[in-house]
Amino acid sequence: MSVVGIAFGIYLILILFVGFYASKQTKNLKDFALGGHRLGPWVIAFSERASGESAWLILGLPGAALVAGLFEVWTVIGCIMGIIFSWMMIAKPLRIMTGKYNVITLPELFHKKFKDEKGTIRLLSGYIITFFFVFYVAAQFSGAGKVLNVTFGLSQFEGMILGAVIIIFYTLIGGFLAVAWTDLIQGIIMISTLVILPIVGIIQLNTIPDQPLFQWDTLYGGKTGIPAIIGMIGGLSWGFGYMGQPHLVTRFMAIDSSDNIQKSRRIAISWALPAFFGAMIIGLVGNGLLQSGILIHEGEKIFSSHQLPDPEKIMPIMATSLLPAWLAGIFISGAIAAMMSTADSQLLVSTSVITEDLLAPNVATYGGLTKLTWSRIFTLLIGLIAFIMAWRTKDLVFEMVSYAWSGLGASFGPALLLTLWWNRVRREGVIAGLLVGSISTIIWANINGLSILVTERIISFILAFLSVVIVSIYFEKKNGD
Repeated sequence: MSVVGIAFGIYLILILFVGFYASKQTKNLKDFALGGHRLGPWVIAFSERASGESAWLILGLPGAALVAGLFEVWTVIGCIMGIIFSWMMIAKPLRIMTGKYNVITLPELFHKKFKDEKGTIRLLSGYIITFFFVFYVAAQFSGAGKVLNVTFGLSQFEGMILGAVIIIFYTLIGGFLAVAWTDLIQGIIMISTLVILPIVGIIQLNTIPDQPLFQWDTLYGGKTGIPAIIGMIGGLSWGFGYMGQPHLVTRFMAIDSSDNIQKSRRIAISWALPAFFGAMIIGLVGNGLLQSGILIHEGEKIFSSHQLPDPEKIMPIMATSLLPAWLAGIFISGAIAAMMSTADSQLLVSTSVITEDLLAPNVATYGGLTKLTWSRIFTLLIGLIAFIMAWRTKDLVFEMVSYAWSGLGASFGPALLLTLWWNRVRREGVIAGLLVGSISTIIWANINGLSILVTERIISFILAFLSVVIVSIYFEKKNGD
């Protein structure tokens, strides 16, 4: 076995060991879904960041920067602003409200907060989360296939199988504790990858005469005027999604105490800054290295991005071309870590929502099985559906994540933000926000030409926000409250 393979194997053994250990601590659905509120600020911060930045960050963003150049800096700025805002405005009040209502999922919080006796919010939330998370998890499986293809020569299909099996397995056995503790390990590997690899790439690029790192004419995507502003806003709009991602806000709900939010916030932001800029720099440096013929793919030198059939493979190609084999193995583990840490979190949230918000309120008995067992069954089923989608789709990781990110962010972000900070929110307003956010994303993303005018990430969020406000005020006046 190669040195890269040995390093990757050690990493897999480590996280599987964590999964087995966590399985011994998982006694009920609350442990499975939130870790029993036993996790401190360091674990929560790394878990939130590792879960938030998936194959999209370590494969999709470098690939986008390789193609679009410095234009992707707007995406980087938007994401960092979204992370800061979410930790500042969502984290602490959400943790306090979680304790007040004794809930383990976001739909359950809305249900209890607004006395949703008909169960409409829970049902609608459950369907929205499950629908968009299938796309999100599929993106992680697709990313795993790409990394393992470049690293070990497996076919992309074989790589997806291996990644899916590992992710589903340790999520099944360990639940939230396994996910959070492996996120800590994965977050450390990811940040190492996103700091060291760009530095090595810059050093290598500096040895090449007349090869600049930045091409400033790409800052606005080669556009001027209104099109340039639209493009800039489109990148910044990624920040809107952070406050409505169920797998991220679950971390805020799971921390041991709201008093630890401030410490956890500092850790998370300190992780995000170098990680996002590092991911973008990988793509920028990769473009220069490709033109110099330094990088090797499938045993041959490549001289431009046009020779690279998939730009999202630039990170593993750089790692295997520039680094010692043992270090490349660790950084390839970082890429797999990015996918695993997100996919396992999304599987966990999806199955918790199905079990707690769809199954439990509507089924009197559980067929002789506990809710914990049903959660594990649904983990397997959703994982299989996501794998089939990853296998059949031709979309890039970046595109699948963008779609799911918009749908979840627009559906839950406005409703959650206003619930925490505006005391006039009504049950009907939350339902309107959920419906408008999800439906507008689906429509906007699937009609050719609309996303060129304004990205679905921003238009869906704005429409959902207005829906919550307008419908809440309408029913407040109608009922004379």
